[in-house]
Amino acid sequence: MNKPASPKYKTTNWKSYNAALKARGSLMIWLDRDMTWHGTPRGQRGRTQLFSD
Repeated sequence: MNKPASPKYKTTNWKSYNAALKARGSLMIWLDRDMTWHGTPRGQRGRTQLFSD
């Protein structure tokens, strides 16, 4: 039994293809200047026990 041949795809719009590759790994983080941080440093390594909303 032979494996069926996989379809061949040909990229014709390289501009949108490259943009899609760049957007695949993007991450957007929104920060608010008015946000207050409630975690107090403990003098030890690791995360603080209380986080802001």
